[in-house]
Amino acid sequence: MHPVTGRTDPVAPSQVTVEFAGEYFTIAPGGRFVLGREGDLAIDDNLFLHRHFLEIVESGGLWWLANIGTRLQATVTDASGGVQAWLAPGARLPLVFATTTVVFSAGPTTYEFTILSSAPTFRPTRPELDGIGDSTIGEVPLTVSQKQLLLALAEPLLRRDGSGMSSIPSSAAAADRLGWTLTRFNRKLDNVCDKFDRIGVPGMRGGARGSATNRRTRLVEHVIASRLVTREDLDLIDPARVALDQALHGNDAE
Repeated sequence: MHPVTGRTDPVAPSQVTVEFAGEYFTIAPGGRFVLGREGDLAIDDNLFLHRHFLEIVESGGLWWLANIGTRLQATVTDASGGVQAWLAPGARLPLVFATTTVVFSAGPTTYEFTILSSAPTFRPTRPELDGIGDSTIGEVPLTVSQKQLLLALAEPLLRRDGSGMSSIPSSAAAADRLGWTLTRFNRKLDNVCDKFDRIGVPGMRGGARGSATNRRTRLVEHVIASRLVTREDLDLIDPARVALDQALHGNDAE
């Protein structure tokens, strides 16, 4: 019996296509496709990026995404953001959805690409969400100003068309974008990261030097992959809107 599909008959793999920055790469069944600084898809000449980072390979009637790097992680989600996994070095995941989104960062640059399957094994369902009130993830509400913080950090990725690469702004640049002091921005950043840490999102703790340096990156990866912020939300960081929200809500719930 197949370990994932439960079928006892041989399962023919679907056709899989990788889309990155408007380019499409179709992988032949039985083939192997490597992404990194070098490989079948040389993503970027970024020395923070592994020469060979991610691998897509067909095995046992399924396509798999494997992390063949040693340091970097990737966030993997279905098209809706309802299913999310963190792909650590040495781990692999089956590609069972029609569209799988992969987000990862190397140094100051964040990358996103999609994997398209012609015959997905599973089709996810997601209940309709009530659009009234604060945004939530699990039981954690996001105030207006917390969402503005996330948008200021994720704005470069949200404004680009399709998948591709972008740089996450520094805390100082994001604070300036919102018209906030750096002290206020960092206080809210601590609060948001603490909220996500409590529900199990990895990389939110700032205790270790590396985690403190990378938590903004991990935060952006998470909110982009899980669709907590989208391009349609960017009106929230229009300067006039930020000023109005400040007047109405003050510092809201820090």
